[in-house]
Amino acid sequence: QVHFVESGGGLVQPGGSLRLSCAASGRLASLKGMGWYRQAPGKERQLVASILYDGGTNYADSVKDRFTISGDSAKSTIYLQMNSLNFEDTAVYYCNKIVRQVQFNWGQGTQVTVSA
Repeated sequence: QVHFVESGGGLVQPGGSLRLSCAASGRLASLKGMGWYRQAPGKERQLVASILYDGGTNYADSVKDRFTISGDSAKSTIYLQMNSLNFEDTAVYYCNKIVRQVQFNWGQGTQVTVSA
């Protein structure tokens, strides 16, 4: 089993930046196929950024050109650099595999709040 610990969230003003981290413990064979998700109040959890199985990256249209996903295999950690944050980015952010059938239990997530 793999456990995820997300961190780095906080309160930020519109236009600001945050860097999230997701540390995986346990037998995570590869960071490929990992992604960042977010869940805003009253909404379903959505995938916003992913490291594809071919090593490429993919982003939801709402975060493209503002968010960057990366990973450090030696640390079993993925990151999400978030720039030009806006109110719609307010959510709890989680990490997990991008293929539902191989997902692990969800971590507690990290809260990102964009507010003036």
